[in-house]
Amino acid sequence: MNKKAFIFDLDGVIVDTARYHYLAWQKIAQELNIDFTLEHNELLKGVSRVRSLDIILELGKVEASQEDKNKWLIQKNEEYLSYLVDMDQSEILPGVMPVLKYLKEKNQAIALGSASKNARPILEKTGIMQYFDVIVDGNDVTNAKPDPEVFLIAAKLLGAKPEDAIVFEDSVAGVQAANIGKMTSIGIGEEKTLHEAKYIYPDFTHIDMRFIEGLINK
Repeated sequence: MNKKAFIFDLDGVIVDTARYHYLAWQKIAQELNIDFTLEHNELLKGVSRVRSLDIILELGKVEASQEDKNKWLIQKNEEYLSYLVDMDQSEILPGVMPVLKYLKEKNQAIALGSASKNARPILEKTGIMQYFDVIVDGNDVTNAKPDPEVFLIAAKLLGAKPEDAIVFEDSVAGVQAANIGKMTSIGIGEEKTLHEAKYIYPDFTHIDMRFIEGLINK
């Protein structure tokens, strides 16, 4: 049996906390009289909190001091965390658990590679921390996706070469990061958005274990 490194993004791949991010950012935007829609929110996928705020300010053509930015960043995170209080295993997206269990059964290396700085508490609340050999999150990297840093660190910690790493991502920036890092990219979401991924699935319920086995034995 070959051993590969399977790296999962968090938001929109394992759990759907994207809506919580949207609600938290929307509250900030409303206070600043900025029109912030779900379509605008797509621009923030896979992007750091700091860059996300800059994008929102750019949308509203709002100039702000670093002091104000820091205040809004803290406010946004506190608002977001308030939504996570009641998280449990029911928040895990359909089809994810069978894939994680299969990879564990096959003794494959598994990592989380996420821009989120709240990745660990989310994994704890959903009860799946034990599935991950390595966790690399926003606290561990300096460069945001599409820079491949988060995935390269994860692969290295798993003792894998980049070409033996498989990345599950729901964002354009994440898919690009995997591709730049010379890893196999699997897009989870819409094909028209994630067309740069090597493989694309609407969600994990469409992934057959024979496909996963093929990746392992490739």
